Amino acid sequence: MLRQLALTDMGAAAQVHRIAFDQAMPRLVGLHTPEEDRWFYREHIFKTCRVWGRFDQDALSGLIAFRDGWVEQLYVLPAAQGRGVGTELLDVAKRACERLELWTFQCNECARRFYEARGFALVEQTDGARNEEKEPDARYVWARA
Repeated sequence: MLRQLALTDMGAAAQVHRIAFDQAMPRLVGLHTPEEDRWFYREHIFKTCRVWGRFDQDALSGLIAFRDGWVEQLYVLPAAQGRGVGTELLDVAKRACERLELWTFQCNECARRFYEARGFALVEQTDGARNEEKEPDARYVWARA
Protein backbone atom coordinates (compact mmCIF):
# COMPACT_ATOMS: atom_id res chain seq x y z
CA MET A 1 0.00 0.00 0.00
CA LEU A 2 1.20 3.49 -0.91
CA ARG A 3 -0.02 6.53 1.00
CA GLN A 4 0.89 9.99 2.19
CA LEU A 5 2.45 9.85 5.64
CA ALA A 6 1.24 11.78 8.67
CA LEU A 7 3.25 13.09 11.59
CA THR A 8 2.17 9.97 13.50
CA ASP A 9 4.33 7.99 11.01
CA MET A 10 7.40 10.09 11.88
CA GLY A 11 9.08 7.47 14.07
CA ALA A 12 8.77 4.76 11.44
CA ALA A 13 10.01 7.14 8.73
CA ALA A 14 13.07 8.10 10.78
CA GLN A 15 13.80 4.42 11.42
CA VAL A 16 13.58 3.48 7.73
CA HIS A 17 15.89 6.40 6.94
CA ARG A 18 18.48 5.30 9.48
CA ILE A 19 18.47 1.60 8.51
CA ALA A 20 18.74 2.33 4.78
CA PHE A 21 21.32 5.10 5.24
CA ASP A 22 23.52 2.97 7.47
CA GLN A 23 23.37 0.11 4.96
CA ALA A 24 24.35 2.39 2.06
CA MET A 25 26.97 4.39 3.98
CA PRO A 26 28.47 2.08 6.62
CA ARG A 27 31.39 4.38 7.39
CA LEU A 28 28.88 7.00 8.61
CA VAL A 29 27.02 4.67 11.00
CA GLY A 30 26.30 6.50 14.23
CA LEU A 31 26.34 9.96 12.65
CA HIS A 32 23.02 10.71 14.37
CA THR A 33 21.15 9.21 17.27
CA PRO A 34 17.59 7.86 16.83
CA GLU A 35 16.31 10.90 18.76
CA GLU A 36 18.14 13.26 16.37
CA ASP A 37 16.63 11.40 13.42
CA ARG A 38 13.14 11.73 14.88
CA TRP A 39 13.72 15.45 15.56
CA PHE A 40 14.88 15.96 11.94
CA TYR A 41 11.75 14.29 10.56
CA ARG A 42 9.40 16.03 13.00
CA GLU A 43 10.88 19.53 12.75
CA HIS A 44 12.13 19.63 9.16
CA ILE A 45 10.88 16.90 6.84
CA PHE A 46 7.22 16.75 7.88
CA LYS A 47 7.01 20.56 8.12
CA THR A 48 8.49 21.30 4.68
CA CYS A 49 7.86 18.27 2.47
CA ARG A 50 5.18 16.00 1.12
CA VAL A 51 6.07 12.62 2.57
CA TRP A 52 4.83 9.37 1.08
CA GLY A 53 5.44 5.84 2.22
CA ARG A 54 5.16 2.30 0.92
CA PHE A 55 3.82 -0.27 3.35
CA ASP A 56 4.14 -4.05 3.28
CA GLN A 57 1.29 -5.25 5.47
CA ASP A 58 1.45 -2.63 8.23
CA ALA A 59 5.21 -2.00 8.15
CA LEU A 60 6.76 0.98 6.39
CA SER A 61 9.28 -0.32 3.83
CA GLY A 62 10.21 2.91 2.06
CA LEU A 63 9.60 6.65 1.97
CA ILE A 64 10.04 9.70 -0.21
CA ALA A 65 10.00 13.32 0.94
CA PHE A 66 9.86 16.01 -1.71
CA ARG A 67 9.09 19.71 -2.08
CA ASP A 68 9.30 22.43 -4.71
CA GLY A 69 11.02 20.25 -7.30
CA TRP A 70 13.47 18.66 -4.87
CA VAL A 71 13.66 15.11 -3.60
CA GLU A 72 14.85 15.63 -0.04
CA GLN A 73 14.80 11.98 1.07
CA LEU A 74 14.26 8.63 -0.62
CA TYR A 75 14.97 5.54 1.46
CA VAL A 76 13.96 1.91 1.09
CA LEU A 77 14.70 -0.79 3.64
CA PRO A 78 17.44 -3.15 2.39
CA ALA A 79 15.05 -6.13 2.51
CA ALA A 80 12.62 -4.30 0.19
CA GLN A 81 15.19 -3.05 -2.31
CA GLY A 82 15.04 -4.43 -5.84
CA ARG A 83 11.25 -4.94 -5.68
CA GLY A 84 10.13 -1.65 -7.26
CA VAL A 85 9.46 0.20 -4.01
CA GLY A 86 11.88 3.05 -4.79
CA THR A 87 10.53 3.42 -8.31
CA GLU A 88 6.95 3.50 -7.04
CA LEU A 89 7.85 6.22 -4.52
CA LEU A 90 9.84 8.24 -7.05
CA ASP A 91 6.89 8.08 -9.43
CA VAL A 92 4.75 9.87 -6.82
CA ALA A 93 7.12 12.84 -6.92
CA LYS A 94 7.42 12.69 -10.73
CA ARG A 95 3.64 12.89 -11.08
CA ALA A 96 3.53 15.92 -8.77
CA CYS A 97 6.46 17.87 -10.26
CA GLU A 98 7.56 18.89 -13.74
CA ARG A 99 11.20 18.82 -12.66
CA LEU A 100 13.06 17.19 -9.77
CA GLU A 101 16.55 17.64 -8.38
CA LEU A 102 18.34 15.68 -5.70
CA TRP A 103 21.71 15.12 -4.11
CA THR A 104 23.32 11.76 -3.45
CA PHE A 105 26.82 10.80 -2.38
CA GLN A 106 29.25 10.08 -5.18
CA CYS A 107 30.32 6.82 -3.52
CA ASN A 108 26.70 5.55 -3.36
CA GLU A 109 26.88 3.72 -6.68
CA CYS A 110 23.60 1.86 -6.13
CA ALA A 111 21.68 5.11 -5.67
CA ARG A 112 23.41 6.71 -8.64
CA ARG A 113 22.54 3.76 -10.90
CA PHE A 114 18.97 3.82 -9.60
CA TYR A 115 18.47 7.51 -10.43
CA GLU A 116 20.24 7.34 -13.79
CA ALA A 117 18.09 4.35 -14.83
CA ARG A 118 14.99 6.44 -14.06
CA GLY A 119 15.94 9.41 -16.23
CA PHE A 120 17.96 11.57 -13.88
CA ALA A 121 21.05 13.26 -15.35
CA LEU A 122 24.19 14.13 -13.42
CA VAL A 123 24.66 17.92 -13.49
CA GLU A 124 27.14 18.67 -10.69
CA GLN A 125 29.70 17.01 -8.44
CA THR A 126 31.21 18.61 -5.35
CA ASP A 127 33.94 17.82 -2.85
CA GLY A 128 31.36 17.60 -0.04
CA ALA A 129 32.49 20.75 1.76
CA ARG A 130 28.88 22.02 1.88
CA ASN A 131 27.24 18.90 3.33
CA GLU A 132 27.16 17.80 6.94
CA GLU A 133 28.91 14.51 6.26
CA LYS A 134 31.76 16.16 4.25
CA GLU A 135 31.27 13.46 1.61
CA PRO A 136 31.71 14.24 -2.09
CA ASP A 137 28.24 14.43 -3.57
CA ALA A 138 26.46 14.53 -6.90
CA ARG A 139 23.43 16.55 -7.97
CA TYR A 140 20.97 14.99 -10.41
CA VAL A 141 18.08 16.53 -12.38
CA TRP A 142 15.03 15.00 -14.01
CA ALA A 143 12.53 16.89 -16.16
CA ARG A 144 9.25 15.70 -17.63
CA ALA A 145 9.60 15.23 -21.39
